[in-house]
Amino acid sequence: MSEGATTQVESQDPQTQPAGVDVHEAEPPQAAEGVVEAQGGQIDILLDATMQVAARLGQAELKVRDLLQMAPGSVLPLDKQVGQPVELYLRGIKFATGMLVVVGDRLGVRIKEILPPESVGKSQSA
Repeated sequence: MSEGATTQVESQDPQTQPAGVDVHEAEPPQAAEGVVEAQGGQIDILLDATMQVAARLGQAELKVRDLLQMAPGSVLPLDKQVGQPVELYLRGIKFATGMLVVVGDRLGVRIKEILPPESVGKSQSA
């Protein structure tokens, strides 16, 4: 049927529909082809959002008995060796690696590698 065509429909149940209802076929508008680009201000609201980034220096696995025997001054050896990269996580997803550095009286991480998008999310934090 062409746009704007009208058809007379006879009511099968005269009590539920009036006899001779006009029915029009509607055609939705066509979507424009191509990519719609975001307007300048839309992404700006995300640029000032705060995200928590975590650096994982290493991990250890030990029995609860050994954990309970630890006291101030005890050393918990981690699975990483000195000089190995530190892993950086954003919302639990590893996205970069870096090296541990000292910045004044604090620790920091010098970013060494930003992981490519296809590998981000494949290694989850433990």
